[in-house]
Amino acid sequence: MKSLVVTKTGGPEVREIPAPVINEKQALVKTVCCGICNGTDAKLIHRSFKGFPEEVYPIMLGHEAVGKVVETGSAVTKYKKGDIVLLPFVDADKELYGELNSGWGGYSEYGVVHDEGAYPKGEAPECAFAQTVVPDYIDPVDAAMVITLREVLSSIRRFGIKEEDKVVVFGCGPVGQTFIRFLKLLGVKELIAFDVVEEKLADALEKGADHAFNSTACDVRKEVRGICPEGVDYVLDAVGITAIINQGMELIRDGGKICCYGISPKNSAEIDWSGAPYNWTLQFQQFPSKAEEGACTEQIYGWIKDGTIDLKDYISDYFAFDDILTAFEKLEKRRISKKGIVVF
Repeated sequence: MKSLVVTKTGGPEVREIPAPVINEKQALVKTVCCGICNGTDAKLIHRSFKGFPEEVYPIMLGHEAVGKVVETGSAVTKYKKGDIVLLPFVDADKELYGELNSGWGGYSEYGVVHDEGAYPKGEAPECAFAQTVVPDYIDPVDAAMVITLREVLSSIRRFGIKEEDKVVVFGCGPVGQTFIRFLKLLGVKELIAFDVVEEKLADALEKGADHAFNSTACDVRKEVRGICPEGVDYVLDAVGITAIINQGMELIRDGGKICCYGISPKNSAEIDWSGAPYNWTLQFQQFPSKAEEGACTEQIYGWIKDGTIDLKDYISDYFAFDDILTAFEKLEKRRISKKGIVVF
């Protein structure tokens, strides 16, 4: 099969590698599409993603895949041939792939899903709990966006954001827009969005933000405190810029929380809490729990089925797999405005 690989020296290339081999608890999946992650994929290509030191390269890239089941193991009951499923991965396998490791391998022509029910209790890999069947009312290609939606909803639950809270969101890309839409659906009282691109700010208002500002053209503290004089309950970083942590210190109320979802290219930061209230919390949610993500599936499907969520609102670009290197060139140049999806 063909697979997108990040080389030892950095940069993506397409390679021919063996297709994965399944065991009795797994299903083999022919990939339909894989979403491009503006954060994780880019950082893996630049070899700046935590947990992936240079020595583990080369790696198979991609973690937002959707596929069609083509074969099932003898113990599998969760899936049947023809099912459309979320999150097929390709694991590292020294016998099959030698030095080639896995950055989840979603940009491969084939992948593997697990049936957690086929494993003894407590032994199923966690990814199995987020590997779920896509209902037939969802377009299989657009279903790649469901993965981001579940991650975001699970993070909102983990952060503890609730109805009537006041929230500032920094970053109005695909993830930020999803946070904005869900926070408003969940009843957040005051929602203030910041970005540096005017088009994204307009989209944020459409998604439900009460206020949207260009952070390079205003006094951020003045705008937030003018709306919420005592400060907000949460500041949410959907970008991965550590300076947002320090900026957020002046925006939260006493007992407020700064939540980091976007992944920074660096694993350290100088934190200045001189402008913060006396009591505050800093929380990182950089790698959503697959079990928690899977638990959000039915809520997301419900919103899609009743028309509350339209997946196409979050997608700007579709690329054929033959054009995958062009897709990543556009990503590098920030020319994918929302979610880009690679179609096999």
